[in-house]
Amino acid sequence: MRNFFYGWYFKCQSATQTLAVIPAVHKSEQKKFCSIQIITEHHSWKVDFPVAAFHRTGEDIRIGQNRFGKRGILLAIHTPELNINGKLHFGPIFPLKYDIMGPFSVLPFLECRHSVQSMRHFVQGRVYVNGQEYLFQDAFGYWEGDQGCSFPKEYVWTQCGFPDGSLMLSVADVPVAGFHFRGVIGVVLWKGREYRLATYLGARAVQAQNGKLRIVQGDLELEARLLEGVKRPLKAPANGDMTRTIHESAACQAFYRFRKGERIFFYFKTDRASFEYELSK
Repeated sequence: MRNFFYGWYFKCQSATQTLAVIPAVHKSEQKKFCSIQIITEHHSWKVDFPVAAFHRTGEDIRIGQNRFGKRGILLAIHTPELNINGKLHFGPIFPLKYDIMGPFSVLPFLECRHSVQSMRHFVQGRVYVNGQEYLFQDAFGYWEGDQGCSFPKEYVWTQCGFPDGSLMLSVADVPVAGFHFRGVIGVVLWKGREYRLATYLGARAVQAQNGKLRIVQGDLELEARLLEGVKRPLKAPANGDMTRTIHESAACQAFYRFRKGERIFFYFKTDRASFEYELSK
């Protein structure tokens, strides 16, 4: 692939603090480099590195002195704008039963392929971001990734951890061989059981506008509503280069409801949700 990107998204969250970290490598016709983005409730930063600083060994990524993998994260970045250092240890990860892309994982030429490495794991440790301590004790972690050439032109993504569970949901415009369709991928982890909602299983986005999502698949229904967000700018890939600006609320107010037939598994309002919203109204 002439232009490509490959990156992971780690979210670490306590009852009061949120830290998200995105290590990635990118290649466009103009250049090849890697980067680390840091997102908190109040700020976001992007630091570029030469491509020679990127190394992947099995299930681990290294960018300079920074380490990422299923055992945890080691951060050591020192620039005029960002001084961050610390170590976070992960408990056992909770992977999905099979690839979140399902049969679409074997389709060639998809512009973006999503992955979920862990729906939920414990996080222990501390990180200092420009002098502010982020302390995680028996905290919650989530880990996913993306690879391809570009993020979808339009999409919405949300993720939230909560007592007894975790969820992830994305609705995106998917171009394939000159055609476009609105694709759905989502997982609800509830009391140790995985419930999957996806286009390849018959899921439909019956509502996807103004920060509101409602997904129906047979007798399953997942509703997600962005109530109040504090958006932080992030860089996203466009033809392999990080030239697109998107916005994420790493910890915002949202409402979720999940039901099967007449049985409501849960419904709640939280200020610990994450949302990216890039859909036309």
